[in-house]
Amino acid sequence: MKAHHISMLGTGLIGDFYTMTLHGQRGRDHVRVVFSRSEERGRAFQKRWSIDEHTTDLKAAIEHPDTDVVVVALPNYLHEQTVGLAAAAGKAVLCTKPLGRTAAEAQRMLEMVERAGVFGGYLEDLCYTPKTLKAIRSVEAGAIGDVTWVRSRETHPGPHSAWFWDGRLTGGGAIIDLGCHCIEIIRNFVGKGNRPVEVMCTIDTLVHPIEDEDNAIALIRFESGAIGQFEVSWTFRGGMDLRDEVAGTHGTIWLNHFLRTGFEMFSAGTEGGYVAEKAETSAGWLFPVGDEVVELGYVDMFSDMFDAMEAGRPARETFYDGYVVNAVMDAAYRSAKSRSWEPVELFEWRHGATPRIAKTLETYEGQVVIKREILPDGRHKLILKDPQSGDFSDRVVAG
Repeated sequence: MKAHHISMLGTGLIGDFYTMTLHGQRGRDHVRVVFSRSEERGRAFQKRWSIDEHTTDLKAAIEHPDTDVVVVALPNYLHEQTVGLAAAAGKAVLCTKPLGRTAAEAQRMLEMVERAGVFGGYLEDLCYTPKTLKAIRSVEAGAIGDVTWVRSRETHPGPHSAWFWDGRLTGGGAIIDLGCHCIEIIRNFVGKGNRPVEVMCTIDTLVHPIEDEDNAIALIRFESGAIGQFEVSWTFRGGMDLRDEVAGTHGTIWLNHFLRTGFEMFSAGTEGGYVAEKAETSAGWLFPVGDEVVELGYVDMFSDMFDAMEAGRPARETFYDGYVVNAVMDAAYRSAKSRSWEPVELFEWRHGATPRIAKTLETYEGQVVIKREILPDGRHKLILKDPQSGDFSDRVVAG
């Protein structure tokens, strides 16, 4: 198996998480050079992770002769430029979420890597959490039937860095920051071949004196008839709330990734140290996260990316996926302005058509069974509809 040598671009929190994962879990891959816009931060990052070199020259970091993979952990407004340089250098490029600030920007990045013939991986970690991967496998195996509705929620007290709060640099507020996660989680559960058709969204700036939204809720209608719902907030207090719910014709899945996950601790002191990402305190009742890079999906994400490179296959999350997410977010912003359903505009749909969710048809003595429930004594209660009159009735029958 090949060991990859990486140009890590960015020394913020996400760069730390990425490097922690690469150096501590998969093991054979190593960050060879790190780029930072700050000499001081770059030097500190180099020392913290035992990296050979640091530089403030973006082009030099990307074109470093000893690296074969570029990891983009930079602010949104630098993604397009950086991906272009990586593609021109002929190197595999892995880009953090969101891929672009808009679908048009994401499309240009997709075209860059495809024209250059280089590997492009979309670093959407929350689609790789162990719970999510297992739940997706269960859905794909038919455990809950046809997926009818998916709800994904990500809320916390707001981003760590100043640039996140400037929509000119990011492309938006909480939707761009958090909604991109939720949308791709929803797509994984309804099926990536299930085309997102239209979006209804409401946004508001409730707390922070900024120009962009700090809260948003949206509905996404898919070709199959399934509905995706996401809720995002930069004003939730108490840490980071990551939850997903999946409803199907034959079952339900609930996932809680960060709060109330079975690890709770009370501390009366003030010297407890780091608890978890977005934790607001180190005293009182706390909800620590065991191995954060595992539970947030970073380990499985990078394993998939590098395994895909070696196998010559696409990763689970590609630049095209990132582009589709951007297109859904664009529709959400248009809907928030128009206050109506807005179409998801895609320059190209790379999957076939998805059939509508099939209605279950059961009959009893010539009537349509709407619902069947088991009574305490074992008999069955049927809700029936007469196909001729349209009248509804109920009947109790032997089990």
